[in-house]
Amino acid sequence: MENEVMQQVLIFTTILAPVVAAMVQVIKQTVSLPNNILPILSLVIGLGVGSVAFPFTDMDLVLRLWSGAFAGLGGTGLYELVAKREGTSK
Repeated sequence: MENEVMQQVLIFTTILAPVVAAMVQVIKQTVSLPNNILPILSLVIGLGVGSVAFPFTDMDLVLRLWSGAFAGLGGTGLYELVAKREGTSK
């Protein structure tokens, strides 16, 4: 049972990751933001997309949030979260 749940989370993360990455890229191109907040922005977008994706899956909200968080962190890369970044995105 736990194996199936984790498999669902990983599959849903794989679907959400390109969506989140594209949304972050659009924001980077349109708004001038400090580079050091982009990973946090990606995480928040991932959580948002995961939470509103209820029509596409029957997963619980907590599992959708986990998937969104994984997709958000994968969208910018976990390295970006801890790396020191300066400058702006635009």
